[in-house]
Amino acid sequence: MGRWASQLCRRKPLDAMIEEAGADGSGGLRRTMGLGQLTLIGISSVIGTGIFFVLGTSVPKAGPSVILAFVLAAVVAGLGALCYVELAGAVPVAGSTYSYAYASLGEGAAYLVAWCLVLEYGVAASTVAVSWGQYLNEVTGELFGFTLPDAISQPPGAGGLVNVPALVVVLLCSLLLARGTRESAAVNSVMVAVKVGVLVFFAAIAFTAFDSGHFADFAPHGMTGVGLAASGVFFTYIGFDTVATASEEVRDPRRTIPLALLLTLAAVTALYILVSVAALGAQPSARFGEQAEAGEAVLAQILRDVTGAGWPALILSAGVVVSIFSVVLVSLYGQTRIVFSMARDGLVPQVFRRVDRKRHTPVHNTWFVGALVGGLAAFVPLQYLADLTSMGTLIAFVAVAAAVVVLRRIAPDAPRSYRVPLYPVVPVLSALSCLYLAWLLPGVTWTLFGCWLLLAAVLYLGFGRRNSALRGTEAGTEEQRDAATADVEAGA
Repeated sequence: MGRWASQLCRRKPLDAMIEEAGADGSGGLRRTMGLGQLTLIGISSVIGTGIFFVLGTSVPKAGPSVILAFVLAAVVAGLGALCYVELAGAVPVAGSTYSYAYASLGEGAAYLVAWCLVLEYGVAASTVAVSWGQYLNEVTGELFGFTLPDAISQPPGAGGLVNVPALVVVLLCSLLLARGTRESAAVNSVMVAVKVGVLVFFAAIAFTAFDSGHFADFAPHGMTGVGLAASGVFFTYIGFDTVATASEEVRDPRRTIPLALLLTLAAVTALYILVSVAALGAQPSARFGEQAEAGEAVLAQILRDVTGAGWPALILSAGVVVSIFSVVLVSLYGQTRIVFSMARDGLVPQVFRRVDRKRHTPVHNTWFVGALVGGLAAFVPLQYLADLTSMGTLIAFVAVAAAVVVLRRIAPDAPRSYRVPLYPVVPVLSALSCLYLAWLLPGVTWTLFGCWLLLAAVLYLGFGRRNSALRGTEAGTEEQRDAATADVEAGA
């Protein structure tokens, strides 16, 4: 039992992590991104389809005080972001939460955290991709009078057999990521400008019908309603930690990663509050639930009601199409970098760490993740898995808060470009607030999450524990030590 406990708790030294990554990107990935591109990746990963639809389900819970729910969710995300900022400066390597947990909480916890990140990135990308065909049909139907049949454009279980557009968008994103990080970041920057512009366009039109009387009964269900709504809107903040997965592909990561995290959260929170205030001012809160139950896209319907025309809603739908593509792109990016880090540590097969000599991207890894996510989006009804995205993210945030505390104890002198203020109050508050929102999730989500972690534990015991690079170091053989710290075999 002592040996097993030792294996589960073994930590990867910070110096070894940073040496593997290489100060100049010699770990195989190339440092090509600056602060602007990285911040846009963060904004792109957070602003997905959620803000276009979440008001329909959250306003009935909280009324106009849903604005406070966005603020509460932003505070919880912000506490987590402060913890991420410290860790990103201390551990500037790919892998984000997984790498932080490996350096502080041990191998067993890091492996489970990695599976939480699979829920955050992989399942989220599949869930978002499922709806791409539906909105693509809205745009093509309005412009050209042509739509794909439901059998190949709707998700299984909702009238479809194979969701072809979902598969196509995932494969297109995989192709772009395989071509190179610089190219992916450039395309993403354009798409971020489009979807932010569309949301500002919505707010500008909605404010022309603003009625302050709609805020009279501000909190009909009190703070209980605000808390329930916050747990529901929290998923709209998911993804900002994608910034931390890019640590080995940005210039000056100790400075760039923390700034990009904070800028991302500030920009997204401001935009969400702007959209929610505009929407609530344009129509009574009672209408939101009615529209959601009727299957209407709330923001698009508001534009139709305000203008009496269909073209503003068409522009919004086109923005959703672009938004979905960008979210799938950055979610796949984050997922591949997590798997890359795990392969370098020997916890998954080594093929996932091989980097193409010319493009400096993990091509095999990218296509494998793309095929898996595309298959889920095309063939599997994901309504039962969608709630797991929030659960996986919240638990990962708890791990980040714990990692800050542990690293302060075991590596107090490690270089840190930023330190969490009011330590240890902020990490503790971050963990408790995340657990509170997770507690509010449905019981079935907890059951599925437990099954997911059980599967992860079986895979770790069957493969990861036996093939861990740290196991080779402990064994003391020269060959195993070389394998644990070898440079990436470029193009192998």
